Amino acid sequence: MSAGANRAPVVAVEGLTKAFNGKVVVDHVDLDVRRGEIVGFLGPNGSGKTTTIRMLCGLLRPDAGSGTCLGYDILSQSDRIKLEVGYMTQRFSLYEDLTIRENLDFVARLYDLKPRKQFVDGALERLGLANRHNQLAGTLSGGWKQRLALAASVMHQPQLLLLDEPTAGVDPKARREFWDEIHQLAAEGLTVLVSTHYMDEAERCHRIVYIAYGKVVARGTVPEVIEQSGLSTFVVKGGDGAAIARQLRGKDGVEQVASFGNDLHVVGPDAARLERSVREAVAGTGAVAAPDATNLEDVFIRLMGQSEDNFAAPKSGPAKETSP
Repeated sequence: MSAGANRAPVVAVEGLTKAFNGKVVVDHVDLDVRRGEIVGFLGPNGSGKTTTIRMLCGLLRPDAGSGTCLGYDILSQSDRIKLEVGYMTQRFSLYEDLTIRENLDFVARLYDLKPRKQFVDGALERLGLANRHNQLAGTLSGGWKQRLALAASVMHQPQLLLLDEPTAGVDPKARREFWDEIHQLAAEGLTVLVSTHYMDEAERCHRIVYIAYGKVVARGTVPEVIEQSGLSTFVVKGGDGAAIARQLRGKDGVEQVASFGNDLHVVGPDAARLERSVREAVAGTGAVAAPDATNLEDVFIRLMGQSEDNFAAPKSGPAKETSP
């Protein structure tokens, strides 16, 4: 059971839909997030993640759908939602010509936080920014900009934190420190919905929701999503990896072939057919094949392959006869 499974829902929406210029980018999405949960929102570029997040926090009005965020109606009470949500955008959106402290002071004024200095000092200390408080934001590295953006997003003590690919462009150490802080905030009761492309980050979430081209195609804990995929995996070690890979592609039961260093990662939906093709491919090559655990990346690649791009040109079918 996921963390927060018995807690009250912070986000509960059904049928969330949004179109731009006649193209549906979010297509009847149902989403629930419970208090203290970290839910990962995953999907390819253009899948509707950012649009969904903006509808939840009141920045966009849905074309259809209903529900609540923080107990407020997403259609009629968006102004109330905005006051109690922290939203960290993918691109750094604070003022680069202001110092760290000046940026946080500006945000504190927007939320009318009093005493303002106390809130700013608390945010500086929590995110390890106190020693740099007079540094211009524009001179910060990606990791430090990320800390500043997070500090600004949680300074007003929101109940829900929405993170839109927050660790894009930062180094692994900064990403790990960021996620440690997110888990600490969740342990204190903050609810988090985070969009990400990183599989290791998805695995740090209590639950994940995968959206492809506007539609939710998988949801659950990481083990649940992997099990639901029904995929099997073999790893091939040794031999001429490139030659074996060429032989495996397109073979019965083989859906994915990927190189990981000197090894081959071979994935398919039917364990028996997959094993037969792998054994045939490695016979006499000196390579060794053995079953292995399917990973989240394998599942997501499959889900992308099974989904239809809502912006792709329609496929032309056979010509239809028309009456004269």
